[in-house]
Amino acid sequence: MSATARYRDMRYGVTSVQVQTRNDGVQYVQADLPLAAHPHRMTDKLLHWARVTPERICLARRKRLPDGATGEWEHLTYAQAVTAARRIGQALLQRHLSVDRPVVILSENSLEHGMMALACMMVGIAYCPVSPAYATLSKDFDKLKHILHTLTPGLVMAADAQRYGPAIEACVPKDVDVVLVNGELNRSHTRFSDLLQTNDTAAVDAAMQATGPDTVVKFLFTSGSTNLPKGVINTHRMWCANQQQMWQSMPVLGEAPPVLVDWLPWNHTFGGNHNVGLVLFHGGSLYIDDGKPVPALMPETLRNLREIAPTVYFNVPTGLEAIANAMHNDDQLRRNLLSQVRMFFYSGAALAQPIWDSLHAAQERELGQRIVMGTGLGMTETGPFGIFVPRPEVESGDLGLPAAGLQLKLVPIGDKVEVRYKGPNVTPGYWRAPQATAEAFDEEGFLKSGDAVVWRNPSNPNEGLRFDGRIAEDFKLATGTFVSVGPLRARIIAAGAPYVQDAVITGLNMNEVGAMLFTTPRVRELSPLPPHASLADTLQHPQVMSFFQGLLDALATQSTGSANRVARMVLLSEPPSIDSGEVTDKGSINQRAVLKHRAALVQAVHDGSAANLLTPH
Repeated sequence: MSATARYRDMRYGVTSVQVQTRNDGVQYVQADLPLAAHPHRMTDKLLHWARVTPERICLARRKRLPDGATGEWEHLTYAQAVTAARRIGQALLQRHLSVDRPVVILSENSLEHGMMALACMMVGIAYCPVSPAYATLSKDFDKLKHILHTLTPGLVMAADAQRYGPAIEACVPKDVDVVLVNGELNRSHTRFSDLLQTNDTAAVDAAMQATGPDTVVKFLFTSGSTNLPKGVINTHRMWCANQQQMWQSMPVLGEAPPVLVDWLPWNHTFGGNHNVGLVLFHGGSLYIDDGKPVPALMPETLRNLREIAPTVYFNVPTGLEAIANAMHNDDQLRRNLLSQVRMFFYSGAALAQPIWDSLHAAQERELGQRIVMGTGLGMTETGPFGIFVPRPEVESGDLGLPAAGLQLKLVPIGDKVEVRYKGPNVTPGYWRAPQATAEAFDEEGFLKSGDAVVWRNPSNPNEGLRFDGRIAEDFKLATGTFVSVGPLRARIIAAGAPYVQDAVITGLNMNEVGAMLFTTPRVRELSPLPPHASLADTLQHPQVMSFFQGLLDALATQSTGSANRVARMVLLSEPPSIDSGEVTDKGSINQRAVLKHRAALVQAVHDGSAANLLTPH
């Protein structure tokens, strides 16, 4: 079948680039399509849709029931969103908050979280959504303390006293105002509902008019894999330019008001900038999904997707895998999810080919054609959208072409080529961290990403770029042989699907390459042990060990030398640590943090003393 017949129709905006090459091999790449005019403030878009479509749903979330379950949908229309933003904004102005005394939000995605964010945006008071894990799962609160110390907030909002109370007690100074959505604390605080009763005045309009493209909307903190998190400054200019870039790369976003069913956390740039932004920019509706791609919460995601038909759907590979598996036997899920969707989009890790094949099989069964799978590359510091694949035939590792108005600089570094960014969507820097900001940019003002890329077809740049790992992850063996981590890691994940979540590659200054594997919940299918058996017991079961021995042996037969031959493998039963930065809110594994946190295990892998160590037969 032809590409147009196989895929539900979707236009692409950026399909060609201009490339200039210097004598030293550095290349500059930019789209042929110029960046079009766009609003200077995201506030203008919110107000526009409140005037044009006041009754359209802006945000929705299922009602929380006393037993912890979820009930029917509660909605916030665009008109209601503006009214709430004005009232809360008035209350914030009365507290004399500012970019130097911003609002910190300790909450999962919720209607109250959304209203507080919109209020801050409206009156020009910066805010920072913090990873809930830093306040609820962390044992030492070190990252939360660092964020609060960096920002010096004037107000901290928390979703409830029970979950966030210990962190507030340990970390929030007594002179900082605390706003609670639910519950009570043994310290002075304000109820969120009281903010909604504030009568707004002309001060709100004056504050809004004082904002502009360079006004700081929010701070988003990096994951802090090797150091403490850095606060990425996000301005109106960044956000609006990036949404315009997304629209020009993905025209489908503007063809109808987008509908999203989305769990991706708002403290992360994918959920909070990319997805919330496209809803506000195009007057769409975001249904907050209280599910997550973990066994206990995935049923909630599937329930939501049986009811609400998204027009575009975003998730990480583990979530798409669970959905692909469910669609084969769940007719209602398959029918509803595929009824309106024009594009799937993944980010966070490589999407294994078996998952891809399973999604396509379900789509072809229901529709007789496939749905485009989009992907690309970006960073918190780029808004995050940067590069997008311009064709429906996407292969794992494809990145695509730069967005309109974004210039790429491809810089050879050893055996790799780093991609760097310059454009209106790039952050001005890190908050109160001048040295980190200076180190992040090169002499020409390009942001250094640390990501390595290669041309898909060097003779035809219009085919786009491919991912080639992280510059800092690559290393040399003791023999001097260079190990390219990204491609090797992707090969292990693909070969071990659907039982391998991620592979951490070891071997720096060692004689051989090793791999430490995080497994998916489906690894339990390989063992006859009961579901309540510990993960450690499951991984040690002879049938599980036999499978991974076969995987290691197969990889060994495909290797071409010591640089891509996995000589040692262990299965990790200890889950990735939030406090150590081993895992992000999206579930992505940070290679460098795992290697640092588990240095003793890495040594044991290579000296042969690690338990359950596998070597090729």
